[in-house]
Amino acid sequence: MVRLSDLHPVEAEHLLKRAKDMPAIGPGDWVDPPSVKEATVAIVSTAGLHRRIDPPFTIGSLDYRIIPGDTQFDDLVLSHISANFDRSAFGQDPNIIFPIDRLRELVSAGEIGGVARWHYSFMGAMPDPSQFEKTGEEIGRLMAQDGVDVAFLVPI
Repeated sequence: MVRLSDLHPVEAEHLLKRAKDMPAIGPGDWVDPPSVKEATVAIVSTAGLHRRIDPPFTIGSLDYRIIPGDTQFDDLVLSHISANFDRSAFGQDPNIIFPIDRLRELVSAGEIGGVARWHYSFMGAMPDPSQFEKTGEEIGRLMAQDGVDVAFLVPI
């Protein structure tokens, strides 16, 4: 990720203005989840990550892609196209963007209860996150149906 101080001042100012214009999102209803050692965890990423057979994300996309838990890294592609997005870490270790191996290790170590069968990816860089409300609710229902207790958010 690029620091604002590394950007051209005009681009940094533009990004700061976009951040200030984002609407505030208040807290949701409190939920008492099971203990982490019993919880099933799903990954939700904003890396524009998808399988090779899925259509790529486009700029301003509000949809999502479902990533099966048994998908291999060589079958995953990044659609995130921002000039400010450094893709090199994904090439070195895909777990940085999609930490599925780390979750499997936590299951093996008895630290979490399980890894979800399905995971979800969005295209990031959306200046108004409230536009994801309908889609977020849909994914919430899908995760509930799949027995997911915890969504591990990986913002990119």
